[in-house]
Amino acid sequence: MTVSYAHEPFTNFQEETNKQSFQEALAYVNSQLGKHYPLIINGEAIETDKKIISVNPADKKEVIGSVSAAGKELAEKAMQAALQAFQTWKKVRPEHRANVLFKAAAIIRRRKHEFSAYLVKEAGKPWKEADADTAEAIDFLEYYARQMLKLKDGSPVKSRDGEYNQYHYKPLGVGIVISPFNFPLAIMAGTAAAAIVTGNTILLKPADAAPVVAAKFVEVMKEAGLPDGVLQFIPGDGGEIGDYLVEHPKTRFVSFTGSRAVGCRIYERAAKVQPGQKWLKRVIAEMGGKDTVLVDRDADLDLAASSIVYSAFGFSGQKCSAGSRAVIHQDVYDEVVEKAVALTKSLTVGSPEDFDTYMGPVIHEASYNKVMRYIEIGKTEGKLLTGGEGDDSKGYFIQPTIFADVDENARLMQEEIFGPVVAISKARDFDHMLEIANNTDYGLTGALLSKTRAHIERAREDFHVGNLYFNRGCTGAIVGYQPFGGFNMSGTDSKAGGPDYLILHMQAKTTSEAY
Repeated sequence: MTVSYAHEPFTNFQEETNKQSFQEALAYVNSQLGKHYPLIINGEAIETDKKIISVNPADKKEVIGSVSAAGKELAEKAMQAALQAFQTWKKVRPEHRANVLFKAAAIIRRRKHEFSAYLVKEAGKPWKEADADTAEAIDFLEYYARQMLKLKDGSPVKSRDGEYNQYHYKPLGVGIVISPFNFPLAIMAGTAAAAIVTGNTILLKPADAAPVVAAKFVEVMKEAGLPDGVLQFIPGDGGEIGDYLVEHPKTRFVSFTGSRAVGCRIYERAAKVQPGQKWLKRVIAEMGGKDTVLVDRDADLDLAASSIVYSAFGFSGQKCSAGSRAVIHQDVYDEVVEKAVALTKSLTVGSPEDFDTYMGPVIHEASYNKVMRYIEIGKTEGKLLTGGEGDDSKGYFIQPTIFADVDENARLMQEEIFGPVVAISKARDFDHMLEIANNTDYGLTGALLSKTRAHIERAREDFHVGNLYFNRGCTGAIVGYQPFGGFNMSGTDSKAGGPDYLILHMQAKTTSEAY
């Protein structure tokens, strides 16, 4: 396809027809709740006694649906099916593999509000966050299909007299794709599609908290013409099947998005060469962040306040890119903090099904308890200016919370909370701002609000993060525009939605023919 592709537009919910369409989609999804989804292995639906129940985080009495859970025996069956399918899928022309992604994108685009409604119900995403998640999934499918068409003929190399040299990319083999709850459609679809379009076969293990959205995606891929065996759908316990598959001698690569602790465990276990293993496994890991919004003394202070607030509290702070720390120049500190507090107090917290809700719940009880513990820690480390309260009587709701006057080395400034909590520190000057920005183990995203060109250029060089934004918030990377991935303990800096992401799922082969 030669049509240039920008990115899937976000829905304008100010238009009454769009609002009406979304409400109809929500009504439809509400009529589909409670359904059960089987494992899919080699195209066969398989039921198991063990089930994973998906619950609405905004109303924990409401069951979204259930999926069968795989144990080791079925994980092995899935691996064998994937190995067998790889022998044929790797030989399918890249154009045909890309066409499956193009068709899947078209199907999801037609059902965009339906998928977004599932995200509202299962992940607790407010309308705009859900809409952006679905748009990003469409973008990943379109972008990776087009990237494959660019890579299908390899890269040019030189030939001398009497020889013909070629440089081509070959698929790796069977990959394990472990996707997160926070972008349960976009990241799950993107990581799966990248592995598939490059000619690999995969075992998809979605997050326990959002398996129904993944099951719906698997249905789409089948409808789009993906052959049986290329994608095995195997939800299950990470400790049981996750470890088993990561360590499996036939696993060629692992694509993981999630916590630092689990990512490091996967990296370590994948590194060990098992009996019968003939390769070094490749690990693609995105593991979180402790991301900083810096506010310079000459910044637009209203823009600074809104950048802090929306970076911190979008989707209840459950983004690895969330701006969970702000560092403000002492000259404008009080004014920016005051503006951020006022803006935060205007945010509506409630059911994500309501159009006017800005922030819904956190994902589940464990997350709720963790965030509330950090809020208690915050009360000993800084000044609580707004929020700090939670209510888990119906769903897992926590008020957006700001702590000010926090020491740069405090736990609140160093540890990933993954909830609606932002810690604010005061900086003496720009050098001090950069020093604090770089003082964590992570390096995913960051933002600088400044009108000083020298400071912007210095941050471009010295603010050590994979995605750096100037005069805007630190979340909201768009596929193909801001390839996404971080440094240090944020992972392997495998830039999702970028020009070299697909190559991570392939290996290069040089052929040289003398004549």
